[in-house]
Amino acid sequence: MSGDLFRVVRADKGAVLVLPADGLDGAHEPRRIPLERDGLLATEDGDRLAPTVGDWLWIPEAESETDGLGTRAGTSLRPRTTALVRDSAGATSRVQALAANIDVVLVVEHLEPDPDLGRIERLLTLAWRSGATPVVVLTKADLVPDPEGMTAEVEAVALAVDVHTVSVPTGQGLDALRALLVPGATLVAVGPSGAGKSTLVNALAGRDVMETGERRADGRGRHTTTHRELVPLAGGAMLIDTPGIRGVGVVADEDALDTTFADVAELAAACRFADCHHAGEPGCAIRAALDSGELAERRFDSWQRLAREAAYQARRSDARLRAEERDRWKKVTKEYQRGLRGPGRPRP
Repeated sequence: MSGDLFRVVRADKGAVLVLPADGLDGAHEPRRIPLERDGLLATEDGDRLAPTVGDWLWIPEAESETDGLGTRAGTSLRPRTTALVRDSAGATSRVQALAANIDVVLVVEHLEPDPDLGRIERLLTLAWRSGATPVVVLTKADLVPDPEGMTAEVEAVALAVDVHTVSVPTGQGLDALRALLVPGATLVAVGPSGAGKSTLVNALAGRDVMETGERRADGRGRHTTTHRELVPLAGGAMLIDTPGIRGVGVVADEDALDTTFADVAELAAACRFADCHHAGEPGCAIRAALDSGELAERRFDSWQRLAREAAYQARRSDARLRAEERDRWKKVTKEYQRGLRGPGRPRP
């Protein structure tokens, strides 16, 4: 069956906006494609997922000629090469994809007010888990007296990650970020409200593509961005802006945590006992590092907290998968029994 590839530039409830693969130059208007009632699309492996910004859709040729008059049979979600996901809110154990098929995750944090190191560690863990390359961007450098010293504090927790200090009004640091905008690359900006993500996206795009707003009187950021949106740039790169994140559930594996907290993981590996809880056991390398000041108590607490959250989410996910497998086999058994009875035969 013939068809075309389209990229999701915005995902709303009940529909997505898409651009054709050969129209990602910023000069085309997106097309609206309605979704089924459940808001999900089929994947190649038979699963159904909610499409997100950055996804690639395969749309049959008949659908591509209708200006999106409905999701026809055959429309499918292509496999994701990378995905930035968070733990979903509420009781469900499913995760929420914030962006897909991304190459670089810009972890945007403000220098004024002071950066939140724990939040940076949390977002870096999500970024490493995504499969994309994380980059930390510290904004509002023109508003603080010692941006270099504050940057050094962030670099101490952003291990093996490039950290850029920028000021949009003065242009400081923007050239280094523009160097990331290579043709075909997709970047996503994540961070808290008020960090200046939309202002940064506008500066990198060279035009006002996202709405910006002033900070509230209490110093907290306003949610000027209310949806995730992919912005094609003239040079061939693509930027995704996201709403501000105040709290984000961690979906991480052991490798992601060990990469974000490589210093803590190295110490843990040096403990005398493999199952050390780092709570006073003899030969605990982490406790020795805390006592000597080599490891900060704040960073150790952050590592423990994220590890507990990740373990909890993994347990919830395993329980959901087991329940889905039970439901699948119940359905298979019912179909088999129905086949044995044959049409019109009563239940024994």
